[in-house]
Amino acid sequence: MSVMSPAKSALNQTAWSSVAERPADGSCRRLRDIVAVWEERRRLRFQFEQMLKADPHLIDDIGLTRGQVAAEIAKPFWRG
Repeated sequence: MSVMSPAKSALNQTAWSSVAERPADGSCRRLRDIVAVWEERRRLRFQFEQMLKADPHLIDDIGLTRGQVAAEIAKPFWRG
């Protein structure tokens, strides 16, 4: 069992109270925007992966190196 420090507890209470005070519409919109960005990243990385497998010369044509594309593909969807 872990005991939360008073500072951490106060921080958590502040975080939760600020979430509770936000209008639901704004929170839903923000969540929708975040999910849309994640989906776009996933789509882009999938396209890079397909391009790298099928037509690696296209990577050069768009001005990226294969190393840059491999690094981008390796990132999780939540990372920009």
